[in-house]
Amino acid sequence: MVLSSLRHLPHGSARRLLQAERRLAERYADLVRLAYLVLPASLGRHRRVLLAHSLVQRSLPEAVPTVPAPRSPGATGRGGGGRGTGVGADPSRSVWVPVLRGALGLCRRPRLWPPGARPPRLLLPRLPVVLGLRLFPRVGGAEEIVLGQALSGLSAPARAAFVLLRVECLTEDETRAVLTAADAPDAEAAVREAARLDAALGATAAALPASDEFDACTLQARPTDLVRRRRRVRLAGAALVVALTASVSAVAGSTHSAPDAAGPDRADRHGPRAADLVRVDPRIWADTSRVDFTAWPARGDRTGDRALLDRALAVWARPSSRTQVTHGPGTTTEPPSRAPQLLYAGVLDGRSWVVFHDGQRLARYSESDSGDTLSVARVDDADVTTAAAVALDTRDGTARYLLAPWVAETATRDLARPDSPARPLAVSRDGVTVPVPLFDGGGEGAGGAASGGCGRHPVLQFRSSSAIAEHHAFLLAGLGGLTPVHLTYTPLPGHGSPPARQPREATGPAALTAWARVGCGLGGLAEGGVKAVNAWDFAEQDLPDGGGHAVWTCSRADTWEGTGDVTVALRLSGARPGEPARTVTRARSTAACSRFGQNVLARTRWRSPQGRWYVLAAGSRAVTGLTLTGDVDATRRGRTLAVRAPEHAATRVRARLVSGEELGEVSGRRR
Repeated sequence: MVLSSLRHLPHGSARRLLQAERRLAERYADLVRLAYLVLPASLGRHRRVLLAHSLVQRSLPEAVPTVPAPRSPGATGRGGGGRGTGVGADPSRSVWVPVLRGALGLCRRPRLWPPGARPPRLLLPRLPVVLGLRLFPRVGGAEEIVLGQALSGLSAPARAAFVLLRVECLTEDETRAVLTAADAPDAEAAVREAARLDAALGATAAALPASDEFDACTLQARPTDLVRRRRRVRLAGAALVVALTASVSAVAGSTHSAPDAAGPDRADRHGPRAADLVRVDPRIWADTSRVDFTAWPARGDRTGDRALLDRALAVWARPSSRTQVTHGPGTTTEPPSRAPQLLYAGVLDGRSWVVFHDGQRLARYSESDSGDTLSVARVDDADVTTAAAVALDTRDGTARYLLAPWVAETATRDLARPDSPARPLAVSRDGVTVPVPLFDGGGEGAGGAASGGCGRHPVLQFRSSSAIAEHHAFLLAGLGGLTPVHLTYTPLPGHGSPPARQPREATGPAALTAWARVGCGLGGLAEGGVKAVNAWDFAEQDLPDGGGHAVWTCSRADTWEGTGDVTVALRLSGARPGEPARTVTRARSTAACSRFGQNVLARTRWRSPQGRWYVLAAGSRAVTGLTLTGDVDATRRGRTLAVRAPEHAATRVRARLVSGEELGEVSGRRR
């Protein structure tokens, strides 16, 4: 790299230059990874790769006078002070500094640029330059995707601090020194921001940044559109004979064209094309441990229609004014940063449909003479059940589903009639079902309504192939979203074998009986981004005055965002078939009734058959005693309570747990 210039340097300077070059060569991959992670994700993986390599190679002249002596054995920080990187006694005199200074400089808003305005696009890297190829690191798993999202939400100095702390194993003081030397605006705040992310990630924080997902030296290469590039070269040659003013006008006109120009009739010139789409081997689902949308092959009779696929990608990149765009809660409609995976392309009922998966989201595109639609939804933590079906044509209260390749048996059943058998569901060779009625239910949440019926409860019942799991049947409820909702069940303590500590599939008699009463409120979850709903029978009690038997159920609806809402309901014996359970209370965005909130306590008022009013309360398995306070005071041992009280008595209840701690009741709206 520098041998031709050594004879023009003094002996000491030449030696330092050789040392700097050797150190850059030894740590080249780590330095490129550092630059790659600091650069903003909005640049795209290809441009970040090239800029990272360019920054490291251009850092040599600045690194020459600042190469330190090796760190002494007694001066080690956490993890040995960066694994022998030559941090020395002064971390600011390291080869990281020029790389970080360049990367942070590219992330800053220009001095005279208006506050709040989008900064101009970064200049192309000087070296290396790669023509005709798209370069990007290997794709990681779900954890790497989550980390990538988390890092993109940090400031550039905080991203740098995170890498220095977790990958290079520097102490916080050393990290602050390096950032200060690299002209970071607020090194102290950056370290605090990185420490918060480090604490949130826990034990995986050190391993994930070192994975292939962020290794900008272990790359995959894909060509750009060869035909389009050849055409552009020819046009460029012809354009040389055109007057400069005409060329400038043409370029300016195309640059400032309206967004609608990139509608379905032309592809986004900067986005992925049909030739770049990822297509999976049809047999991979039976030979992988990751059974989700990444194992779906491309199906449908239009998978070879490049014009259709290019239009779908173009609409995703830049929807036109005639495109109806919908998205789930917490879901961005931004185009994918790399070529997505093709799941389906075909024609159903006169409309063309295309389904993509970009590792985190599903995108469903459809087109017809009446217009185009684009729907985007999160699926970043899907599994064998939640990745079992995607809704295609949804209209007139029905949906046609594209099924996963591992679905071996298909049927439908009415959840409101637990004793009725499931009915077979016809599926085409491409894995598309006939129209299936959507879930027709009233109520405001999973758990039921106060009184009255709530319509039909049609659900899908699937069985996985024995190559995935033996005797694995599960239920999905189509609520109108892009993916149906997975229904599970947790039985009463002592009523399950083995003990009921985790939700199980809602296909057994007890599960179907419970869901027949609490499933009414599923209709209220439509378009709520719900991933799964679990009905947990957490307590039962005999009611006074001959009131019969009651079961307390906590229904938890988990969303793709990770939040969850709960509804506590009381199922009374002697109710009519299909009569919804009585809603006790609801709580939003809570950990209750999940593996992070395994203790639950609820209270309601109830009128006995003899006309007397009672306060009823019940707790889950770890509850040893209940205390009622307010207008009525009472204490009971055990997990249930029934105390006479006026109809409108103001009360509250607390529970004692086996551990000796106290537990408050689920808070929310009551009935």
